[in-house]
Amino acid sequence: MFSVIKYQSYIICTSPRSGSTLLCKLLAATGKTGNPNSHFHVPEIASWVRDYGVCAESYESEQYLLRAIFAGAKKRGIGQSDMFGLRMQRGSFLYFVAKMKILYPGLSSDLKRIEAAFGNTLFIYLTRENKIDQAVSFVKAEQTGLWHLAPDGTELERLSDPQTASYDENEIKRRFDEFSSFDQEWKSWFVNEGIEPLRITYDELSADPKSVLSEVLDKLNVNQRMAEEIEIPVAKLADGINRDWIERFLGRGK
Repeated sequence: MFSVIKYQSYIICTSPRSGSTLLCKLLAATGKTGNPNSHFHVPEIASWVRDYGVCAESYESEQYLLRAIFAGAKKRGIGQSDMFGLRMQRGSFLYFVAKMKILYPGLSSDLKRIEAAFGNTLFIYLTRENKIDQAVSFVKAEQTGLWHLAPDGTELERLSDPQTASYDENEIKRRFDEFSSFDQEWKSWFVNEGIEPLRITYDELSADPKSVLSEVLDKLNVNQRMAEEIEIPVAKLADGINRDWIERFLGRGK
């Protein structure tokens, strides 16, 4: 007979344009698995202070300030449930773990510090295996300002005014290399920390979101049947522009 692991938190370890917004919204919609989001997205303590409404001058040391920030993040990430959810982009991660060393100086590993902050944690490794698709998706979103659409076609997330997309081979290559490096860095970190994450790919998630949600809920020991009732909250943005850019990128130098 085996015992079921009780998780108090989970971290979605990912990089941009890998489907993390879809997964976060699905998990939040259950009402049982917290409010996962990029609660430490900007690698800058001043941004964290503003985000959580903390008065930095009220704390005698950075350690005490970080305690207040992490308390605010934990409250936000739990939402109305009893489980903390966090999306961690690789580009934010090194700063995050550096600050955790200040918060927990007596602990010897990233894993121990994370679990001291958030309890027993499930690590979900969400990756997009086709790095050209991922790079094209990112460059297009960055240029147009549109990052996410609802299923009815309305805009969910826009970060700048509408602009025309223009093929940029150098920028696609730069993002391709960056996202490839992010994957290798996550894999190395899992090995170094002795972590075996739950592995999910963008293709699996986009093809059958409810099945992936059910898998995650099962791992978290939460009722899987809830996945059947959840509406899909995000639509795909890929279109003819994506296909054209991918073909041009693959055909470069010919």
